[in-house]
Amino acid sequence: MTRTPPGTLDDQRAEFARNRFLAMPIAGTIAWSVIGVCGAFLPVGVAAWVLFIGTGSIFGMGLLVARWLGEDLLGKTRPTNAFDSLFFHTIVMAWLVFAIAIPFFMIEPTSLPLTVGILAGLMWVPFSWMIQHWIGLFHGM
Repeated sequence: MTRTPPGTLDDQRAEFARNRFLAMPIAGTIAWSVIGVCGAFLPVGVAAWVLFIGTGSIFGMGLLVARWLGEDLLGKTRPTNAFDSLFFHTIVMAWLVFAIAIPFFMIEPTSLPLTVGILAGLMWVPFSWMIQHWIGLFHGM
């Protein structure tokens, strides 16, 4: 069982929202830029692999960017917070949408950018609520 710091959920939410949260958007921008360029020039089959690998690598790339920026993306240096756990659950939720995106892609290859774009954007909607800022909704849409 995960220990949470003393305090209300409102206190934990305020603590969570004090983080910078730059690593994941920067990693996503890098990945989606590569995906966009490759999608414009490569055959659909190869571009699909770039899309799958690129979106699947965003979290790992986010960890590297976080290290470079000095962010604590995994929460190793601060008390455990219920909203850290919720954020990671939203990432898993988004990954589960691959179960829809992949079969749909197998029937209609041109559906892939839209379905993977939706699945990558899903996690930002609850994130926006968690930090009480519009930027997560903007990022998700």
